Amino acid sequence: MILLMGFFNQKKKENSKLSVHPQKLHIRTHMLQILLLSHIITFLIGNYMKEQCILCIQSINLKENCEEIDVSCLILTFETCTSSPITTVSGVTSSTAVRVYANQVIRLIMDLLCNAYSNTSDEDEDVEKRALPPLKRAKHEFLHTSSRTLPVVGLTQSKNIPTEAPIAGRYISKRERTLMASASQSSLVGPPTYSACSPVQGSISDSYIRKDILLSLRNRTKDYSNSVHTSERISTPLTGHTKAVNAIQWSKTHSHLLASAGMDSSIHIWNVWNTEQKKSRVFNIHTAAVKDIQWSNHGLSLLSCGYDCSSRLVDVEKGLETRVFKEDQAVGVIKFHPNNSNLFLSGGSNGLIRLWDIRTGNEVNRYSRGLGPILDLEFMNNTREFISSSDESKSNISENSIIVWDVSRQVPLSNQIYVEAYTCPCIRHHPNDPYFVAQSNGNYIAIFSSKPPFRLDKYKRYESHGVSGFPIKCNFSPDGKKLATGSSDGCIYFYDTKTCHLIKKTKVYEQTCVDVAFHPVISNIIASCSWNGEISVFE
Repeated sequence: MILLMGFFNQKKKENSKLSVHPQKLHIRTHMLQILLLSHIITFLIGNYMKEQCILCIQSINLKENCEEIDVSCLILTFETCTSSPITTVSGVTSSTAVRVYANQVIRLIMDLLCNAYSNTSDEDEDVEKRALPPLKRAKHEFLHTSSRTLPVVGLTQSKNIPTEAPIAGRYISKRERTLMASASQSSLVGPPTYSACSPVQGSISDSYIRKDILLSLRNRTKDYSNSVHTSERISTPLTGHTKAVNAIQWSKTHSHLLASAGMDSSIHIWNVWNTEQKKSRVFNIHTAAVKDIQWSNHGLSLLSCGYDCSSRLVDVEKGLETRVFKEDQAVGVIKFHPNNSNLFLSGGSNGLIRLWDIRTGNEVNRYSRGLGPILDLEFMNNTREFISSSDESKSNISENSIIVWDVSRQVPLSNQIYVEAYTCPCIRHHPNDPYFVAQSNGNYIAIFSSKPPFRLDKYKRYESHGVSGFPIKCNFSPDGKKLATGSSDGCIYFYDTKTCHLIKKTKVYEQTCVDVAFHPVISNIIASCSWNGEISVFE
C-alpha cells in the first residue's frame, strides 16, 4: 500500500495532497486517532476484497471548548498495489491479516501526523514568531513596595503549564499556547504593587526591652504601696500621629504594648521599651478619625471604632483585620464585656447603644431611649449593668445624660442620676469600691454610688483641673488609690481617691492632655497623650 500525504514542510510542492495552515489545524491527537480509526476499520473490513481502495475525508468540522476548528482540504489516499484479493499475510488468515494491516496503517498515519504537528518544525517556529512578537520589558513605578523581595513567577513556575520541555510530536492546543503567551508576558512584569503598606513596622516581642522593665513585667508585682508618687521625668516620647490622639490603652496580657488611636485615622501599636524599634504596628483600616480603642482581655486582639460608622477588630500579631461591624452612625465609644471577650458595647452619634457578638458579627441587643450622641460607656463591677453618658445639651433634658442600664433586659434602671447641665465625656468605675466617677465639663469629677438609686455624692468631688469642652478622660490606678486625669492646660492631675485631695500636678504638654492610662502591672508608670498628637510615658 502506498500512502500519499502532504506535509506542512512540503506545502511549497505543487503536487501536495494536504495543504492545511498550522494555525487552523488544532485537533487533539487522541480525538484524531479515534476519527481515523473508525473510518479505516470500517473501510478495511467492508472493502478488503477490492484491489484498489480510496478513502477521502474532506471538510471536517469539529468543535472543542466552543472553538470552531476548520480542517479543509484534508485528503488521505490509500491505494493497494496488489492485483489479487487479500488472502493471507505471512500465512495468517484473512481476518487476522486485516487487523494486522489496519494497525500498521494506523501507526504509519499517526507517525506522519505527529511529524506534521510537531512544534519543532521550521514553519511552525516561523508562525509562532509571527504570532507572538518579542515583548519589551515594561518600566514600572512602584508607589508602595514590600521590604521583602517576592520571586518572579515565570513560565516554568506556572501551575497550568508543564515545567519540562515540550515533547516532539505532542500537539499543543490553542489554550496551552495562550497560557504560555500570558505566562511569558507576566514574567516580564516584575513584582506586584501593593495598594497599602504593611501594618508591621517592628517586633511586638519583649525580647529587646530594658532588663529592669522586663524583670518587673515578668514578676507582675501587685504591690503598689511603694509607689505613692509619680516623678516628672519623661522616660519615653512616642511620635507618629500627625493629629490629635483620642485614646490610649495598655494591653493587659502583653503589658509592654501600648495602643493609640488618632484623628489621623490611624492606630499605632507601641513596643514602648524596645531598644530597636518602638513603633510595632500601624493600622490604617479606618477611613475617618478613630475615636476609641479597646484591647481584648484574651490574646492580641484590638477593637477600634471611628467616624467611618464602623467598629473593627484586628489581630495585632498577624497584622490582619478579622471582623468589621457596620452601623448607621458614627461610633464614638466601645467597651468589652469584662467577663466575656466575645461581647462588646458600642455607642454612636444617633444615641443608639448596641451589644455585639464577635463570633457571629451580629447585633445581640439594642438600647435606645432617644438620647443624644453617646459619649462613654462603662460596665459595673457585677457586669449585669452598664452606665452610659450622652450629650443632652440640645434637648435641655439633663437627667438623661447619665443612665444605668440592665444588660439582659435592655431597660434603664435609673435616669435621674445627674441633673446638672453639663455633659460628661468620661465614665470610670472604681476597681474595688462600689462607686463610679464622671468627668464633667463643669471642670470637676463627680462621684456616684453604684448601688440603687445611684445617688450623686454632693459632698465630695475632684476639682482642680480644667476640661473646657475637650473630651478629656480620667483613670484609676490598678489598686484604686489614685485617680489621674488630663487637663486643658496640658497637665496631668493626680488625686487621692479617699480624700479627693490633689497629690501632684505635672506639666507635660503645651496643648490639652486628652487621656491618661496607668500601667496594669508597674504602678509608677503612666502614659498620656495630647491634642497635638504627642504620646509620652512617665516613670
